[in-house]
Amino acid sequence: MKNLLLPKSLKLVFLLSLILFAAWSLASRTLAQQTASLAPSKASTDETLDPFFKKVYQDFYQTYRLGPDDEIAVRILGQPDYSLEKTKVSPVGRIYHPLLGDVEVAGLTVAKLTEKLTSDFSQYILNPKVSVSLVEANSAKIGVLGDVTHPGIVVMTRPMTVLEALSASGGVSDFGSKSDVTVLRQNGYDRPQMLKVNVKRIMEGKADTEENLRLQAGDTIIVHGNTRKKFTQITSLLGFGQFLAFVAGR
Repeated sequence: MKNLLLPKSLKLVFLLSLILFAAWSLASRTLAQQTASLAPSKASTDETLDPFFKKVYQDFYQTYRLGPDDEIAVRILGQPDYSLEKTKVSPVGRIYHPLLGDVEVAGLTVAKLTEKLTSDFSQYILNPKVSVSLVEANSAKIGVLGDVTHPGIVVMTRPMTVLEALSASGGVSDFGSKSDVTVLRQNGYDRPQMLKVNVKRIMEGKADTEENLRLQAGDTIIVHGNTRKKFTQITSLLGFGQFLAFVAGR
C-alpha cells in the first residue's frame, strides 16, 4: 500500500515545485520590467529638454564667472586628500584649500580656474590632473528669451533694469517687438506674475522712469516676435518650467 502511495507523493512534490518555480520566474520578470521602466526617467532628463534650452545651459556654464555663495568641486586625479567634493565661495570671492590656503576664484570661469589651480598645484604635485566643476550657481540670475540676439541667462552683478538686461543679451533682434515685452516675476505664487513693458517707449524717451522696470533676481524677460516666437510657443518648449526654476534658484 505504501509503495503504491509513494509515486503519487512524488508527483505532488514535483507539481508544487513547478508551480513555485513559475511564480518565482514571473516575479523576477515583473521586477526587471519595473526597474527598466524606472531607469529611463532618471537618464531622460536631457532627452525631455528642448535643444534650445540645452544650448542655453551649455552657454551659461561655459561663460559663467564664479561669485560669492557659488559651490564648486575641485578634484585631483590620484589625490583624494587634496580633492574637495564641495566647497563654497566666500563673500570675498575665495575658497580655502588645505594645500594652497586661500585661493581667489571670483570672476573666473570654470575653465580659467582649472588652469590656475593646475599651475598652483604643480608646485607641490608632479603633473597634477585637475578638474573643476560648478556644483551650484547661486549668483542672482535673470532669464532673457524670445527675439533677442543672445537669448539665455544674465547674471546680476548689480541692480538692473529691463533695458540693461536686454542690452546685456545683445539687444532686441530685427524680428523682435520692442513694444511687446513681458517680464515673468516669480513671487512664490502658483503662476508667475506677468508684467508688460514697452521698451520702444523707453528707448524713445517717452516712458516714465518706473516703466523701465527694475528687475528682481529670478525674473525672466520674454521679447515677443516672429522667429522665437510668440509667447505661447516659448512657454510650450520642453524644459520651460525647469528654466524658470533654475533662474529663480530653486
